[in-house]
Amino acid sequence: MCNFAHAPVFKLKMNNEPLQDPRKQVRELLFRLPDAPVASNFTARVMQAVELEEMQQSRWRVFGWSWRAWVPRTAVASVLAVFAAFTFQQHSLYLHQVAIAKNAALVASQPLPSVDALKNFDAIQRMGQPARADEELLALASDMK
Repeated sequence: MCNFAHAPVFKLKMNNEPLQDPRKQVRELLFRLPDAPVASNFTARVMQAVELEEMQQSRWRVFGWSWRAWVPRTAVASVLAVFAAFTFQQHSLYLHQVAIAKNAALVASQPLPSVDALKNFDAIQRMGQPARADEELLALASDMK
């Protein structure tokens, strides 16, 4: 509420008397003003404008869209989504590093292969591969039938 006692305009003397109650004197001055001419249906027009504005506001509420409400919510949701994505990425990186450390510890705990195994590495590697079918023998077998 406006405090009229501190307003510099009302510190003037009116009729050579200091202002005692500025609010009361302002009210009296306003009541002295003549009524402004208005249309006969002024009240109805004002009420119609108020109802129209209320209907427009209620339509926006029905759709649930008020940028003043959704912009801060969207900003907070975006920040939370970015934070969650960053946290998930860091957690995935941590799990990957743990898996690498476990594998390195497992490899380090195994004894080294002997020198003889390394000399015959090609032969040992061929032993692990599946044997190929003998094409000539299969061709002879199909001819006998």
